[in-house]
Amino acid sequence: MKNLLAFILLLFSFPTAYAAAEETKDPEIISEAAIVTDSESGAVLYAKNADKKMYPASLTKIATAIYAIENGDLNDIATISKKAAEVEGTRVYLEEGEKVPLKKLVQGMLINSGNDAAWSIAEHLDGNMKAFSENLNRYLEESAGLKNTQFVNPHGLYDENHYTTAGDLAKLTNYALKNETFREIYGTKELKWAGKSWDTTIFTHHRMLKGEVPFEGVTGGKTGFVDEAKQTLATSAENDSIKLTAIVLKADFKRDIYNDTKKLLNYGFRNFETAKLSSTDVFPSDGKTYTTGGENVAITLPKGNYEENITAKGKLQIKGEDGRIIQSVELLEDKQDEVVSSKLKTDKEPEKETTGYYGRVGLTIFLFGIFILLLRKNLKAKARRRRRRV
Repeated sequence: MKNLLAFILLLFSFPTAYAAAEETKDPEIISEAAIVTDSESGAVLYAKNADKKMYPASLTKIATAIYAIENGDLNDIATISKKAAEVEGTRVYLEEGEKVPLKKLVQGMLINSGNDAAWSIAEHLDGNMKAFSENLNRYLEESAGLKNTQFVNPHGLYDENHYTTAGDLAKLTNYALKNETFREIYGTKELKWAGKSWDTTIFTHHRMLKGEVPFEGVTGGKTGFVDEAKQTLATSAENDSIKLTAIVLKADFKRDIYNDTKKLLNYGFRNFETAKLSSTDVFPSDGKTYTTGGENVAITLPKGNYEENITAKGKLQIKGEDGRIIQSVELLEDKQDEVVSSKLKTDKEPEKETTGYYGRVGLTIFLFGIFILLLRKNLKAKARRRRRRV
């Protein structure tokens, strides 16, 4: 009877244990390369071939957009060239000689993936593609910290020398998402477009963003496709606990990039949350004290059990149950007490220190003498009172 009862309890507990295991195990991704990160902390939550050299297709336009926003005047008016008007691929049908505000070009490029708008942005900012490429790559390395990216055009049409990685694209997108103007355009589902050749409404191509592929919490995205890159997709999404950035590269079919993206986002939402290290937090370790350097720092925490430790070099490491380092944060050693102590020693001459010492000793002797006199006086008074009683 006892064995039967144990078996029934095990049977009923199995689905719960199985569901928990399903939530925490790594997602099965079809795309050749993929990554999901915490958009705020940059922590990598899952990666597949994240450092492999890949062709991004129109995800390149994320780079062109943030470069234009941060280095150009969005109110400037660009004149559309013949080359821009005749560029191949997806367009917003700009005409030669048409005058368009830079912000509108960014919108046409990022929302509707207009290659003609991308080309016009590059020409307006840097004059020609060579100068644009050099300036863009320098900017991506210095501002966004990209190490494995080289872009030779603004739109992502195939060139063997035009490449990046899933990891770099996640870094780039996280960097761009810190910019309010970029976030607004990146998350735009539709926009009325009044052009020289046509008046229309342009729509994002991202099916999750516009609701054709249902998924709660999507806040922005960009699609891409050329034959050599196949299907590519960048997506941002959030819930009450965390903001996520997902990149998938080189899938044969659109359904695959969307299914992979949903798996990545679900994995991130189920297993992680964002927290903050306060600017006033202090971290003691091995007789030293560390701080964030006066800044609030976003960190990513697993929802289950995790371990925090500070290395000998002052790095705060957060490890999941499997021992994998989820995030590593560079802390600064707090030397304030040491500096104050050193300053006190060097600001005073030895003679002054000696004088101060003997002055304190003299004051102590003087006060002790007064105490003895008062004590003797009190004792004499008590003795007189006793004699009177007698």
